[in-house]
This record gives sequence, C-alpha cells and structure tokens, in this order.
Amino acid sequence: MRLVRAAHTESVITVYQAYPPEIAGPALRAGTFVAPFRRERMTWIKPSFLWMMYRCGWARKPGQERVLRIDIDRAGFEWALAHSALSHFQSGVHTDRDEWRAQVAESPVRVQWDPDRSVRLEPQPWRAIQVGLSGEAVTRYVDDWIVGMTDVTELARSVHAAVLAGKIEDALALLPAERPYPLPERLRRRLGADG
Repeated sequence: MRLVRAAHTESVITVYQAYPPEIAGPALRAGTFVAPFRRERMTWIKPSFLWMMYRCGWARKPGQERVLRIDIDRAGFEWALAHSALSHFQSGVHTDRDEWRAQVAESPVRVQWDPDRSVRLEPQPWRAIQVGLSGEAVTRYVDDWIVGMTDVTELARSVHAAVLAGKIEDALALLPAERPYPLPERLRRRLGADG
C-alpha cells in the first residue's frame, strides 16, 4: 500500500531532512537553507519521521547528525508532486517505458516509494514517499515553500533511547502524529498511490 502519511494542517505539511551541523545551523538561523547548502544538488524531503530515522540512523550517521522538521506550504508540496516522475517505471501508472522516460526527462522532482518503518525501524507492509527536488523545485522549496524549521535531533535521540530501553509505549507516545494526506485524484494517479 502506498499512502502519503504526514503531520499536516490545512495549510502546511511537515517533512524531514538530516544534515551535518554546518548546514543545519545556518539553515535554522535563517529559517531556510543557505550556504553551504547547495541548490545544485537534489535534496530529498521525507514526510515520514520514522523513515527519516531509518535513513539517518537516529541522527548518528556521519553527515546526518542534525534532524530538521520543516513545515512547507501544502500548495508547494502539491506543485512538487504534480511536477514529479516516479524513480522507476510502473505499469498501471505509465503506458510504457517511453512515457516514463519522457516524464523523467521533463520533471524536476523524483518520487520514490520505500517500505515505511516501525519504531524499531523494521520494514512495514506499507510504503512511505520520498520526494527528491532538483532545479526549479529546489529554488521554490528554499525561497517560497518553507514556513517553519525546527531542530528535532533531541526528539530523535529521546525516541531512540526509549526503544533501546525497551519502553516501546513511551517511544510511540513521543512520535509526531502522522495521518494520511488527502491527495487530489490527479496526483494519486500520477504517483501510483492508493486512495
């Protein structure tokens, strides 16, 4: 099952990214990404907190020691999805591989679906979305979409400490409240998401 699950309100959706301190610190002070963040590189945003924890090893992987919660404008997030291409060909979404290749060539955004994770970081039967921004999408993200940024590294460490101590209920209670995001039908079809 493919669902966009996220913390969201009527106006914003929360995504996560992990960076080294030299990128995270200036970004937090500026409220958006500034040098040494590089706009030329693809940047991946993840609405699933636990998928981010899996990816960054609970903020312990080199270069991913600071976890940022980023609230972005929902209109911007949906623009990204509307201008995206799936990372891999998928029958039922694409007529054929040529259609998929054309979509990849013209799209500044990549979408990838990976197994979401439990609080123990075990793979789940549903998939979480990752959204890779490049080119125009990165510019829009950095300059227009970000409405708030918070360091949640300590939250990551607190959840991990509870898991290590076998206090799973305590760990679950600390997690951000994520729920299905209401994708418009045209975006659901483009992403091969479930309704």
